[in-house]
Amino acid sequence: MNSGSSLATFLLLATVYAGGQQTGPAAAGAALFQRSCASCHNVEGRAPSLATGVFAHGSDDAQIAQTIRSGVTGTQMPPFPALSADEIRQLVVYIRSLSAGRGRIPYPTPDPTPIPAPALTFERLRHAASEPHNWLTYWGDYQGTHYSRLNQITADNARRLQAAWARQLPGSSVLEAMPLVIDGIMYTSGAPGTVVALDAATGRQIWRYQRPQKVRNPNEINPFNRGVAVLGDRIFVGTLDAALLALDARTGALLWEVQVADPMQGFSITSPPLPVKDKIIAGIAGGEFGIRGFIDAYDPATGARLWRFATIPGPGEFGHDTWAGDSWKLGCGATWLPGSYDPDLDLVYWAVGNPCPLYNGAVRQGDNLFSSSVLALEPATGTRKWHYQFTPHDTHDWDSNQDMMLVDRSFHGQPRKLLMHGDRNGHFYVLDRTNGKFLAGTPFVPQTWNSGFDANGRPILTPGSESSPEGNVIAPTIGGATNFQAPSYSPITGWVYLAFSAGSQRYISDTPKFESGRQYPGGRGAPSGQTRSAGIKAIDPETGKTMWEFPLTQGSLTSGVLATAGGVVFAASREGYLFALDARTGASLWRFQTGAAIDASPICYSVAGKQFVAVSAGNVVYSFALPE
Repeated sequence: MNSGSSLATFLLLATVYAGGQQTGPAAAGAALFQRSCASCHNVEGRAPSLATGVFAHGSDDAQIAQTIRSGVTGTQMPPFPALSADEIRQLVVYIRSLSAGRGRIPYPTPDPTPIPAPALTFERLRHAASEPHNWLTYWGDYQGTHYSRLNQITADNARRLQAAWARQLPGSSVLEAMPLVIDGIMYTSGAPGTVVALDAATGRQIWRYQRPQKVRNPNEINPFNRGVAVLGDRIFVGTLDAALLALDARTGALLWEVQVADPMQGFSITSPPLPVKDKIIAGIAGGEFGIRGFIDAYDPATGARLWRFATIPGPGEFGHDTWAGDSWKLGCGATWLPGSYDPDLDLVYWAVGNPCPLYNGAVRQGDNLFSSSVLALEPATGTRKWHYQFTPHDTHDWDSNQDMMLVDRSFHGQPRKLLMHGDRNGHFYVLDRTNGKFLAGTPFVPQTWNSGFDANGRPILTPGSESSPEGNVIAPTIGGATNFQAPSYSPITGWVYLAFSAGSQRYISDTPKFESGRQYPGGRGAPSGQTRSAGIKAIDPETGKTMWEFPLTQGSLTSGVLATAGGVVFAASREGYLFALDARTGASLWRFQTGAAIDASPICYSVAGKQFVAVSAGNVVYSFALPE
């Protein structure tokens, strides 16, 4: 369902029905409805619609009253026990009056364009740096730098930041999305299947789309959605039951829906796709289920699939010989985070996840391409140009689904087109993105699995560094030295900022048993008994050296960082703090306790010249700004 009407339209309907003016209990009920119900119910389909279920024509007054009093089990409709019997009667009279004997609620004709079409062209996406007031893609730009060129908030005035607005989204799912902001409108996702458009200056909801999950794998995990993509006047979002949707960005109306894969086999979509030219390029989740991963391209107008690249090579494909026997069929290699794109080289860079079974490599001897790798693909055809594997034959669940940052800068005295990447395996990598050549790999946390790199950039394994039946203690942990939380690159300092977690794990392998639709781990991780630490750090890509470190008391796999041109790094913590650090020193400048765990990364945008910093905490989107 989608909504379209403005609050003004709703208020008009709340006071006028059947051609007459409401009075008495109906008018009192209309006022109560506005205060208690309108945030979820509206008159043009904002789910749950008043035109369906016990609110529809045909329900008697007692049924409506019981629904208001007790809520609806299995939905987001809460009970309202605090309302008096008289108030409930007023609401019943108002709701009954809306149908006015016509057999349905008399909805007004929706406004076809309640907000302007965003007109987000490929050229605008390509030149996102020229629109610092907007946040156009998941990583902020095609290059994956997650950096804001806004500089109104500085190291000198950050201490004056205050909450500008907060918007709670429906559902019990913790928010992991990074919103997009396009010309003053924020587009983001809440619980899986929910997309909203908000006024980015005030947080006012403009429309909301909700799609019930059609198929639910009883073994599904990661019930989250990490955001949307926009191209033209359309919004693209994936679902937990592995569908890809296109919505009208003006109204939230569903335009098309395609089934990408079978959720009963373990496939899902948890992150947004990447719009490139005339294609929507999408990855897939499910890397614990023995699936065979892929990257797809779709026609944004029709949803027709244009090409598919399998991340686990089949017979006759390059890399197939890196899988023993038929193990490739259950190889995983999920592609669940959006990639990066270089418009000049016309290459998409996409990270690939862990192999399966996760912890038992004995049944899949070989390097297991293209798991735990980065792929450089031609967006027109999906053809592979090159790849680099960060962790060959991984037995630690160290997928490489972390951001690939594309930066042009001097490296060791030469101008280079670089790809920079902090990997879950504990190393910070620098590659030549024109050809995949390995340039550097430096540990940024203590690690015990790799004793160095050969001339081609292949890691040299330390003896005993794989999982085993008796359990080997290896660093870093299963969660990794960093994870999908956003890092950030500042062209002003030339440093990369990222959240890290340091520690070790006991990696235990066992006999894997594959069952379709269930996880296929082949082992587990156990505590090592050793101390762990976590924090935010600045890394100089030239040397791999840590320039400063800001400690956190509790590590997180999800809350990332954002550097800005104002010399501030915004970071979030598991404890619920959003805080500002000095980009050059790491000194604490400001913090705000949101009251809920932060499982997302902050973004920056501006409206009418005012800079905002937004982040999701719990199921609330917060936005902060300097006082007037």
